[in-house]
Amino acid sequence: MASRPAPKTTFEVNNVIQPIYTGGSIGLDSGAKILASTLGEDVVLTELSTGRRLAEIEGDGEPISTLTITPAASHLIICSRSLTMRIYSLKASPDLDTVETTLVRTTKPHATPVLVLAVDKTSTLLATGAADGAIKIWDIVGGYVTHTVSGPSVLISALRFFEIAAGGQSNGESSTRKSKKGSRKTQDAEERSGTQFQLAYGTQDGKIRVFDLQRRTTLPVYSDPKRRKEAHESNVQSLDYSPEQHALLSGSRDKTMTLWLEKGGIWSGTPMLRHESVEAAGFLDEGKMMYSAGSSGLLRLWDTATHQELSAKQDAKSEAEAVVSVIPLPQKSLVLCALADFTLAFYRVPSEITQKRVMLEPIRRISGTHDEILDLAYLLPDQSVMALATNSEDIRLVSVSESGSEAMADDEVNYFGNDVALLKGHEDIVMSLDVDWSGHWVASGAKDNTARLWRVDPASNSYTCYAVFAGHVESVGAVALPKTVPQEDSDAFKNPLDHPPAFLISGSQDRFVQKRQIPRQAQESVVSAGLRRLAHDKDINALDINATGKLMASASQDKTVKIWDVDTLEVQGILKGHKRGVWTVRFSPKDTPAIQGEQGAVSGKGVVLTGSGDKTIKLWSLTDYTCIRTFEGHSHNVLKLVWLKMPAEDKSKKLVQFASAGADSLVKVWDANLGETDCTLDNHEDRLWTLAIHPKTNMLVSGGSDSRVTFWKDTTSETQAAVTEAAYKLVEQEQELENYIHAGAYRDAIVLALQLNHPGRLLNLFTNVVTTSTPEAGSYSGSHAVDKVLGNLSDEQVFLLLLRLRDWNTNARTAPVAQRILNVLVKSYPPSKFSNLSIQGAKGQRSLKDVLNALKVYTERHYKRTEELVDESFLVEYTLHEMDSLVPSLGQDVVMAEAR
Repeated sequence: MASRPAPKTTFEVNNVIQPIYTGGSIGLDSGAKILASTLGEDVVLTELSTGRRLAEIEGDGEPISTLTITPAASHLIICSRSLTMRIYSLKASPDLDTVETTLVRTTKPHATPVLVLAVDKTSTLLATGAADGAIKIWDIVGGYVTHTVSGPSVLISALRFFEIAAGGQSNGESSTRKSKKGSRKTQDAEERSGTQFQLAYGTQDGKIRVFDLQRRTTLPVYSDPKRRKEAHESNVQSLDYSPEQHALLSGSRDKTMTLWLEKGGIWSGTPMLRHESVEAAGFLDEGKMMYSAGSSGLLRLWDTATHQELSAKQDAKSEAEAVVSVIPLPQKSLVLCALADFTLAFYRVPSEITQKRVMLEPIRRISGTHDEILDLAYLLPDQSVMALATNSEDIRLVSVSESGSEAMADDEVNYFGNDVALLKGHEDIVMSLDVDWSGHWVASGAKDNTARLWRVDPASNSYTCYAVFAGHVESVGAVALPKTVPQEDSDAFKNPLDHPPAFLISGSQDRFVQKRQIPRQAQESVVSAGLRRLAHDKDINALDINATGKLMASASQDKTVKIWDVDTLEVQGILKGHKRGVWTVRFSPKDTPAIQGEQGAVSGKGVVLTGSGDKTIKLWSLTDYTCIRTFEGHSHNVLKLVWLKMPAEDKSKKLVQFASAGADSLVKVWDANLGETDCTLDNHEDRLWTLAIHPKTNMLVSGGSDSRVTFWKDTTSETQAAVTEAAYKLVEQEQELENYIHAGAYRDAIVLALQLNHPGRLLNLFTNVVTTSTPEAGSYSGSHAVDKVLGNLSDEQVFLLLLRLRDWNTNARTAPVAQRILNVLVKSYPPSKFSNLSIQGAKGQRSLKDVLNALKVYTERHYKRTEELVDESFLVEYTLHEMDSLVPSLGQDVVMAEAR
C-alpha cells in the first residue's frame, strides 16, 4: 500500500480584478453586450453585463488613436499612431464566454493618424477621419475605398453616418447595402429609391459639412447662412442625427450645443448651452430629448422641442470626473459615460419628458483601472465586498462575492469585481485601511493629514463617513481598529452597525501615534482629542492591535518596532534588529500554538511578525522582545504580512503559516516553525503594496502597482488528495503491469510500460519478443500484436519510445533489440511522421532533432562495424581455405616416412 505523501502547501489563481480601460476610445455594439476599450497599447473586449473578459488584442507597439466596433459586433477596427488600421472579424461563442478575433486586414488608410471613426447601422461602411483633414469611406468586408471626401487640411474631429428620404422625411436605415467602387448602376438604383446616404463631419476649426454618398457632393452647415458663419468656433467633438426630427445635433468645445434643421438643402440652427466645453451630445427617446456632457462632469438632458433643460441643476464635478465620451443604450434607457479618471459611469434616463426636473446620478460604475493599489481589506460579515485604496482620495468598494448573479436587472448587477460604492470625503490620496471584527466599520488614513471612520451598510445602501479625526500635521500612513469580538449575547454583537469600535489609533509621517475614542453618535465635525505620543524618529509605516485589544505595535522607518499598552499608550518593549525601515507588523492570531524557535519553543504572551526594507522577515517573542527567527527569501522590500488561518485538521501537527508580499512582485507562504518557504506565488508585474486574507477560506488577496488584484485560492487539500490518489493509482498500474508480463500479454504490457515510463521493463518485453524461438511469420518484431501496438502510438508515445531506442542503441548489447524495434517504427509510419511529431514548444522540436541525430549516428556506427566484420570474415575464410589445401601433402609425407 502506498505511503501518504508529505503535505505540500499550494495556492492557485482563483480570480483577478484587472484593468480594462486606461483612457482613449471605447466602442459598444448595438445590443450593448460587448464593450471594446483601450488598455494601453492593447484592446480589451468585455461583456458589459458581467464584466467577463472576452478577448484581449495585442497592440502594434504604438498608442491607439481610435477604435470602434460595428453595431452588429461583426468587426472591430483599430487605428494607431503607427498609421496602420487593423480590421478584426469577431465570432462570439453561443453563451458569450469568449470572442474569437481574427485579423482579416491591415492597411495604411491615411498619411497621418486616424483620429475618428464611424460605422453605419448596417455594419457595412466605415468612415475614417485623419489629422490632415482627409476622409475616406470603406467597404468593411471588401476592404476597398468607396468614396474619398476632399476638404480643408484641418483635423477631422467628428463623423456620423445617417440616411434620409427625399424631401427630408426619414427613411430609416436600410437593412442591406451593396456598394461597389465605381458601380454607377447601384448608385442610380439608390437615387431612384429616394434614399440619401449621407455622412456628417466636423473639424477642429468648428466647421460642419454633410457629404452625400450618392451625388458625391458636400453641403455646408452654417449658423448664419446669409453671412456664411460657420457652425462653431472650436473643435466639433460630437455629431448625432435624429431621423424622427430630421435634425442634426452638434457639440463643441466652444461651450455650445446646436440643433440643426434642414430646409431646401440648407442646414441652419441656433446655439444652446454656454456653460461648459461639450465633449458629447446626442438624441434620446426617438429625438424627443437631447443630452450633453463635457468638462463639468455632468450629464444633462434637454427638451428637443423647447430647448429647456430637463435635468436638475448640480454643481460641477472635479476635473478628474469630466466626461470625455458618451454612448447611449436606448434599448435599456441607459447612457454610458467615459470619464477622465478612466471610470465608466451608467446613467438611467427617463422614458418620457416630465415637468419635474430629473436628478441624474450614476447608477453603476465600472473602474477602468484601479491604478496603484496601496491597501485593501475585506468588508462585511460574509466578506462579500472589498475596500480598495487606489492612489485616489476616494475608497472604492467592489463586490468579491463568488455567488453573485450575472445580471439581475439593467441597473442592478452583482458580479465579481463590480463597483459597489465610493467612500468620498478625503481630500488627498488614501494611504491605509483597517476593518473591525464585524466588517461594517472601516478606518482610513490619508495624505490630507486626517483619519476617518466609515459606516458600511449595503442592505440600506448606506456608505457614510461616521467621524473625522484630525491632529496630525503630516500624512496619516497607518490606522488600526480593535478586532476583539464582543460577547454573542451582547447588543454590540447582534447589531454592530449601531455599535462602532471603541477607539481608533493612527500613525503619521509626523512620527506621532494618536489614540482617539470613537463617539457613540456620528460626528460631522472633526474629532481631535485623545492620547498622543511621539513614537519614533522617522515615519510610521504600519500599526497593528493584538487579538485581545490590549497591545499595539508600531513599525517605523527608523528600523524599530515598538510595543505599546493600548490603555495608557506607554511603550512596553522595543524590537531592534532590522537594518532598514520596517514596513509591516502583525501580531499572531488568538490561540496560535507554541512556535519552535532557534532557542526552543516560544509561547507565553505570543509572537509578532515584522517585514522590512532589508528584505527579511523577523519573528519576535513578546515575552522578552527578542528575535526568534529570521526569514530570508524576498529579493526586495517586504511590504505586507498576514497570518494564515490554521486548518482544524492540522492543529495536532501545529502547522503555523504566514504570507508575505514584497516589492519583488511575489507572494510567499512560510512555515513559521521550519523557517522555510512553503510556496511562492507569482501573478504580478510590479511591486506589491498590500496583502489580505479571507478569515474563513484562507483566500489570499494581493494588490500593487500593476493595478491588478489577484485572489489566490488555497488548494492544499485538493493537491494532497490528488497526490494521494495518483500514488494509489501508480501502485495499481504497477501491479497490473506485472500481471500482463506474467501472463505474456505483450500488447497490453508494452502500452502500460510506455505510459508508466519504465524503460527497463520495456526493454525486457521487447527482448523477449525479438529473441523468441517461435517468431510469427510476416511479423517485423516477431509478434503481430506488438507490430500493431507500435503502429498505433500517439505522437507523445512515439517520441518517448524514440528516447528509449536512442539510449538502447548506444550499447552494443542492447543495440540489436533497438535496431529491430526501430525497423518496426520505420516500416509502420511514413517519414513525415517523425519530422512532424507534435512536441510542445521549440525546445521539444530541438530535442526531437537531437534524438533522431543520435539514432542516426549510432546506427551508422553499428552498420560500419557490421561491414568490418563481414570484411574480416572473408579473411578468415581465405585462411581456412589455404590451410585445407595443405592437408593432403602433409598426409602423403607421413605415409612415405612410415614406409621407410
